[in-house]
Amino acid sequence: MHKHFIIYKPYGMLSQHGTEGYRKKRGLAELFVFPIGVQPVGRLDEDSEGLLLLTSDNKLNIHIRSKKIEKEYWVQLDGEITEDAILKLQSGVTITCDKLPYKTLPCKAWRINKDPDFPDRIPATRAGRHRPYSWLAIVLNEGKFRQVRKMTAAVGFPTLRLIRMRIGNIELGNMQPSEVKEVAEFLL
Repeated sequence: MHKHFIIYKPYGMLSQHGTEGYRKKRGLAELFVFPIGVQPVGRLDEDSEGLLLLTSDNKLNIHIRSKKIEKEYWVQLDGEITEDAILKLQSGVTITCDKLPYKTLPCKAWRINKDPDFPDRIPATRAGRHRPYSWLAIVLNEGKFRQVRKMTAAVGFPTLRLIRMRIGNIELGNMQPSEVKEVAEFLL
């Protein structure tokens, strides 16, 4: 019988169990003793937070990482995002992938007009009273290395904070950083 977990990966943690070979890095084993064979579905880089799925079902892992399943991110940006920048993101922008130019697939993107009610990030982002920022939602069907960060930088708005909110129909909801939930199955 396969095992499935939903976690809120906190900022500053690698999306892998152990941290051998990585000095002073934190890994998922710090959150929970996962059964043997349970692996992360995709990755969130160390500087990103939010929804991460783990499963022992390799076929399900491959399906979730496919272009058939949407992944939604909420991104705090350095500066006030413009409609022109959002339109460029929606139609695809050129980023670097494996040292080569890559045009991202069309995606959904929209401005979030109210600051989301997320737990404070530790350490805090550099946005604040004296530095304007904005929030953007972006929904992708692909997942290149640091893609969202590269996309927002390509349109002139570097990412300050990135939180994955949804994978398919599975949402982060009101989970808190470092929280782990075991579930019977993933309802995608």
